[in-house]
Amino acid sequence: MPLPSARFGRSFRAGTRDRRGRLVAGQGDREGAMVMGASGRTAGRGREVRSGRRTGTTTAAALAVVGLLVVGLAGCSPHRPTSKAEADALAAALTSGDFTRVALAAGAPDAAALTAARTAAFTGLGGAAPTVSVTSVSVDPKESTKATAGLHWEWDLGTAKPWTYDVTTQLDLVEAGGTSTWKARWRTSLLAPDLADGEVLTEQRVADERGTVLAGNGDAIITQRPVWRVGIDKTHVDASGQDAAARALATALGMDPAAYAAQVAAAGPKAFVEAITVRQGDATYDIGALRKLAGVNTVNDSLPLAPTRLFARPILGQVGQATKEIVDGSRGAIVAGDLAGLSGLERQYDEQLRGRPGLTVLATAGSVKRQLFHTDAVAGVPLQTTLDVRLQTVAEQILAPVQGNAALVVLRPSTGEILAAASGPNGDGTSTATVGQYAPGSTFKVAGALALLRAGMTPDSTMPCPGKAVVDGYTFNNVPDYPASALGDIPLRTAFAHSCNTAFVGQAGTVDANALLAAARSLGLDPAPSLGFPAFLASVPTDSTGTDHAASMIGQGRVLASPLGMATVAASVAAGHTVTPVLVKASAGTATAVANGAASGGTSPAAPASSSGAAAAAAPSPSSSATEPATPAKPLTQEEATT
Repeated sequence: MPLPSARFGRSFRAGTRDRRGRLVAGQGDREGAMVMGASGRTAGRGREVRSGRRTGTTTAAALAVVGLLVVGLAGCSPHRPTSKAEADALAAALTSGDFTRVALAAGAPDAAALTAARTAAFTGLGGAAPTVSVTSVSVDPKESTKATAGLHWEWDLGTAKPWTYDVTTQLDLVEAGGTSTWKARWRTSLLAPDLADGEVLTEQRVADERGTVLAGNGDAIITQRPVWRVGIDKTHVDASGQDAAARALATALGMDPAAYAAQVAAAGPKAFVEAITVRQGDATYDIGALRKLAGVNTVNDSLPLAPTRLFARPILGQVGQATKEIVDGSRGAIVAGDLAGLSGLERQYDEQLRGRPGLTVLATAGSVKRQLFHTDAVAGVPLQTTLDVRLQTVAEQILAPVQGNAALVVLRPSTGEILAAASGPNGDGTSTATVGQYAPGSTFKVAGALALLRAGMTPDSTMPCPGKAVVDGYTFNNVPDYPASALGDIPLRTAFAHSCNTAFVGQAGTVDANALLAAARSLGLDPAPSLGFPAFLASVPTDSTGTDHAASMIGQGRVLASPLGMATVAASVAAGHTVTPVLVKASAGTATAVANGAASGGTSPAAPASSSGAAAAAAPSPSSSATEPATPAKPLTQEEATT
């Protein structure tokens, strides 16, 4: 703080009284007047002090300034503790549970006891973590050693709105050993409103309807369907027989007997330990025979499921009890026992589909409960897809007997809507249709032909189609049954129609790698698509030369594409413009993607074909990956598509 200047005439002795009996800090002016400087008017009596005179008035002035200086430094010293600092320390301790750095008033439990008390009080909140902040600190104007701090609690419990509340605590300035320390008074109600010793917080969660996944026509694809939860009910078998019962059930279900027996042993004495959930009516499992096993119980329930066990499963995914990883990563939004999307669209759009649970927080002491917070459940928002249930079912039936990797994709050229995206039964659960990466083979000649047209050729431009072509020592051949009548110098249209490998390889010098990529992108083969669902369309190298580039011209080498990608090429040609595939339509809900990416896999698709007015592609032959630049694609024109 600013201080008036002063010139001190001599030293002072503390405790001296003037002639009127007033206590001063040292010898000085009989009137105790404060002097503003070596000369000037006194503040107390208005007398003028002459320069250079060391009168008692001058001495008293210096004394007063010294007194003011001492008081001012005490109030402004950066080493003096502040009540705000202690309030912040308390808020940090309440947030983290670490009380080792907060000073508490006498009578408070030690840091370890407070940590234990906090943990016990909050254990019933499913691992949710609070945030505590200081909202105000006010020092008592009548007693400067006392202050009041306001603390604001906020909990994200996965509900539509957070749980918030405010508490206050008293702070005392304690002097000890020449040191001043602000200390907070502890009481249990700092943890929650009016929380008493012995009370703990518990929550009751009620989930609303999970949003369903809809087909293109608005009908529900995934909806609540009846299931049996099959497991060991420990109340149905003596303790001595529980291990054998668990192993017998696991064996019947093809599970690991030892692992399931360990789960049963670890559960409580009256627990039902689920082994499997099956659709009611699923002939794969003989529920009647399972019920005859010792200790087995079947619980009637329902789950959001697709029409059949395998219907579009790699794309739609599954719903089940949240895994530990999902619970841990949800920041309190999901707790153990909640249903959550486990894979596919159900996982990617889980936040939209599951909605928000209704939740009540109770302060509980034995059978006595007090409600502290309540919020109603919010229903999940349906996810609109473009799938056609009939076409998807037919596609899966076609692929059912196919050995090896296989897929079939159906697109509507006018809109890019994916009507079916079926993956064969041997794909190990991977969506081969949308993320499989395969050498597209001759289907990629569509891109090669477009690149040649853009380079100046016409459908009638002549090119050689020999029986074989050698590039840098590597020999390219046509298919064994290639017609002899289509060999020799032939028009581009004939080379394309008969898929002459040697003709396209021979034109590798006409278009470079970048031109080939540009043509592919114009046909919808975006190397980095953002489609709202995990998808891989294609990868075309831009650094290929020689044999590598020659192979690219016929969809080999490092060129990769998915069945979805090649169906997009066929749709773009049919539509006369670049088509972008669409699977998920915009909805009123907030779609939060939690997973994205592409899986790799193996084989090479046949040429795309038309089916029911839609472009289709089926898949099988593996290859490697490549990288491409993120340059804008030149749109496909109607003229190019019809040339």
